Amino acid sequence: MGALINLSLRVDQLPKEKFVAGKDGKVYYNFTINVNDDANQFGQNVSAFDSQTKEERDVKKPKNYIGNGSVVWTDGNIVAIKKEQNVAEKAQTVSDNLPF
Repeated sequence: MGALINLSLRVDQLPKEKFVAGKDGKVYYNFTINVNDDANQFGQNVSAFDSQTKEERDVKKPKNYIGNGSVVWTDGNIVAIKKEQNVAEKAQTVSDNLPF
């Protein structure tokens, strides 16, 4: 194990058009977590924002921050896993049939 992170998400800030249906028929939301080496003014070093497509990153679209938190434990060894295919690009967008 590499780290444990506590994170609070602002569910009211999650754009419905970004929810996706997985192959299993369940609803998912893809977001990116950023871990910084230094803490902010609130003692947090983790932030979460909507995952962006390559096109959104290329045009420098501003990130939509949806949460923050902090690393609460680490063994000092976090490993990057090579991903075969971007799940967000494969997934099908979900309609407004969300429970919230």
